[in-house]
Amino acid sequence: MKTKSLFLLLLGFVCAGAAQAQIRLDLESGLVFGTPYNRIRIPNQGGTLVDIGKELDVKPKVFFRLRAGYTINNRHTISALYAPLTVRYDGAFWENVSFNSVVFEAGKPVEVDYKFNSYRLTYRYDFVANEHWRVGAGVTAKIRDAKVRYKNDTQDTNFDNFGFVPLINFYASWQPGKRWGVLVEGDALGSKQGRAEDIFAGARMPWASRPLSNWATGLWKAEPT
Repeated sequence: MKTKSLFLLLLGFVCAGAAQAQIRLDLESGLVFGTPYNRIRIPNQGGTLVDIGKELDVKPKVFFRLRAGYTINNRHTISALYAPLTVRYDGAFWENVSFNSVVFEAGKPVEVDYKFNSYRLTYRYDFVANEHWRVGAGVTAKIRDAKVRYKNDTQDTNFDNFGFVPLINFYASWQPGKRWGVLVEGDALGSKQGRAEDIFAGARMPWASRPLSNWATGLWKAEPT
């Protein structure tokens, strides 16, 4: 089960503690416009490979992600991320589809619910940490909670996938002044079994006169396995 999705990040609120941003809370939200690459086959032997992002329609959906972090001695950051995601597709398949040993007929209305919730715990060390630059890398332990459900008027079946994925974490930000900055951060790793990518790039500006909150905007691309 593979997916490649493009999301538009509308707002990301960052709240920090007074002690030089030692405590951080991020709330990100936006719209899922679709999944241009989402190929599913259950089981691998005998199931029908379907790119549901192409064969079925999906409506834009609001998503959110919540992250809490704590920085120790200005260089060691521990953070936890909760990122739920559920997308519904509807339409009709182009051909008969065997999913989870159940056959769904071509041309018959069908609904597909695709869930991919992520839970992550990250440690990052910033080897550059000064007034204008912060660059670091670390490791992320990710738990994926995935589920795909096919349903029509007479049939209803689902497949659950729960597992652990290790990822490499990276972060780089540039703050030329007090009014704005840019940053790139993410988790990614590839292997012969597949790959996972979750990368954000955007700009950051103060939300209020005090440096306790700011907002960021940009694009977020995710490719879970």
